[in-house]
Amino acid sequence: MAGSGLRHTPPLARRSRLRASGAFTSAVVLLAVSACSVAGADPIGEGPDTLRIVLPEEPPTLEPCDASLTATGRVTRANITEALTERDPSTGRLEQALATKWTRTSPTSWTFTLREGVKFHDGSPFTAEAAAFSIERATDSDIECNVDGYIFTDAEVTATPVNDTTLEVSTESPDPILPLRLSFVEIVPPSTDPGARVRKPIGTGPYRIDEWSQGRFLRLKRFPGYWGKAPEFAAAKYVWRAEGSVRAAMVTNDEADVAIGLAPEDGAGDRAVEFATNEVSYLRMDATKAPLDDIRIRRAINYAVDREGLVTAVFAGRPSGQLVSKGVTGYNPRIRPWPYDPERAKELVAEARADGVPTDTTITIIGRNGIYPKAAEAMEVVQDGLLKAGLKVEIRMLDVNAWLEYLLRPFPRGAGPTLLQAQHGNQAGDAAFTMGQIYGSEGAQSSYGTRELDAAIAKAQLASGEERQKAFAQTFALQNDEVVRDAVMANMTGILALSPDVRYRPDSATNDEMRLADMRRAD
Repeated sequence: MAGSGLRHTPPLARRSRLRASGAFTSAVVLLAVSACSVAGADPIGEGPDTLRIVLPEEPPTLEPCDASLTATGRVTRANITEALTERDPSTGRLEQALATKWTRTSPTSWTFTLREGVKFHDGSPFTAEAAAFSIERATDSDIECNVDGYIFTDAEVTATPVNDTTLEVSTESPDPILPLRLSFVEIVPPSTDPGARVRKPIGTGPYRIDEWSQGRFLRLKRFPGYWGKAPEFAAAKYVWRAEGSVRAAMVTNDEADVAIGLAPEDGAGDRAVEFATNEVSYLRMDATKAPLDDIRIRRAINYAVDREGLVTAVFAGRPSGQLVSKGVTGYNPRIRPWPYDPERAKELVAEARADGVPTDTTITIIGRNGIYPKAAEAMEVVQDGLLKAGLKVEIRMLDVNAWLEYLLRPFPRGAGPTLLQAQHGNQAGDAAFTMGQIYGSEGAQSSYGTRELDAAIAKAQLASGEERQKAFAQTFALQNDEVVRDAVMANMTGILALSPDVRYRPDSATNDEMRLADMRRAD
């Protein structure tokens, strides 16, 4: 962790039900700050039985099949909706959720036994029919769910109810981690629109949506018919403020209980809690366009990025050389962060220029406001290093919706060579959720791939156990040594502010899945 002298909350008992999620989100407008209230004209203003949470941005959607998006998942997952399985981020084990048992019955099929007595927020029963409907809606519909491209990479999945409590799921090719993939499919009732995104989902979780006032707040209320242990707080109210210092001040001024996405300098003081995350910041290079189609330029960019400087002066984290963190299947401990070597960067650019590579073509950094604290400042540091290396670079900072056009296929036409400011959090704990979508030639977030890397990814996805670990570690080495599609920067450290009246221990899943049921009143 970055050395900032921040305190940690007392440990809680291990969570009985934990979840996973993977990676991204948005930005929103800062409301005016008055002298009497840092929250401005629309303070949270709820009673003591309501958790008051301030986010960096309003969720762009609460659509369940987009819950793998950070700003959606941190509100939706395990609060409003639930999945069949859950991954404990502290142990990596897959645990029961809406399914109590799963068995692989053939190389391409699994049988799930479902929990009995579960009801949706509308009172309808949770059955195998609902589970099958949710899987089909997430993986085989025209909604273009994020979970489809990210988790299933457009694989064929068939879910068939056997009876109310038994579900068979089959895949076109063998999938040794299908139960893990299904931890990303949020279960909704068959009454959910199968052909369009929904704004207010119905789930089985401990909280239901009470009111969503667009641009102002989102309020959840405890669901009295919840099948599990009732959460301690009767309600939760989310608001959003773009500036970290405002979010921190809301907690220190007792206007909020929890504020996330903070930087060390935001002023949370002794209310700050620092925690390790699985989020890795990186620059995705469009290696199909000159001058980025020359591997010398891509290597030069890596040498020109001062990773130590970034984590010392700009954001909290530690330098990294690969898109997954320790503990994820496929993590390669031999891959080190690229060294900061501005002279070598200059040499590589000069070599490429001498061979006719158009190094004077402007490269555009596509940044995203609010992706992490001091996002714009980080890109200015990167730009400075690339300019000194002899490249022409400009920055465009975008809000989330415009930025998503560059993140996901199909990419904008005529954009020219770009470096995309991005962040990836592999909460599922397996490199399959990184390699296919981000580095595969046809991956939903991939701007470039090679046949050799595609073949290595395909081989690794079919492996199990130690062979799976070894195979995916080799794919990361291949990408780092011979493809060089990215400039990976840092494994990020998270900081939140916590009221002294609330007890909560964040973990590596907190950025993507902030479970309200894990929050308690302080003794």
